Amino acid sequence: MVPRIKICCISNEDEAKTAIGYGASAIGLVARMPSGPGPISDELIRQIAKTVPPPIATFLLTSETSAEKIIEHHQRTNTNTIQIVDSLTSGTYGQLKESLPGVKIIQVIHVIDEKSVDEALAISEMVDAILLDSGNPKLKIKELGGTGRVHNWKFSRQIRAQSKCPVFLAGGLTPDNVRQAIEEVQPFAVDVCSGVRTDGKLNRQKLELFIIRALEN
Repeated sequence: MVPRIKICCISNEDEAKTAIGYGASAIGLVARMPSGPGPISDELIRQIAKTVPPPIATFLLTSETSAEKIIEHHQRTNTNTIQIVDSLTSGTYGQLKESLPGVKIIQVIHVIDEKSVDEALAISEMVDAILLDSGNPKLKIKELGGTGRVHNWKFSRQIRAQSKCPVFLAGGLTPDNVRQAIEEVQPFAVDVCSGVRTDGKLNRQKLELFIIRALEN
């Protein structure tokens, strides 16, 4: 199976067009976060999402943790997908789906140890996809993505093998390791932010190489 490709931390309409032009099937738009690269305003997220043609997925990365706040955040940005980067602490995934019909719900699981596997498998029954990343929400200043670190793909492979929904793989992916990651984990999609950037800007050369390597047989 050929993996889909999500390019994250998109900062303007030009970056969105470039990523889609090179073959991205999804773009990530990062809202306010406690740490990490690429946050932009809700207004800009809405503006970029409006310019993206279907069937490209537009992901709102939200650090909100209550269903009510996530719904409000989505109403300000109007993307077709929501990526919840922290644990849902109040409300339910059912509530999100009921309030936002047609919007896909993706839950990030920060892969740390065996417990992450159990957490991912339980949540995989309730969402449209899970995204495996390398943050650590337990730190004093939470890391909720964009760390540029690779996690233990052995756990990701276990999750992918048993998940009830599609699995996106993120965390420290680059043109140099994306092929190995795909072979080891066999995810539905790969997701990259810093691995295709130079000084915070989308680097066309790195982007092209990442996509070529991700798609080669």
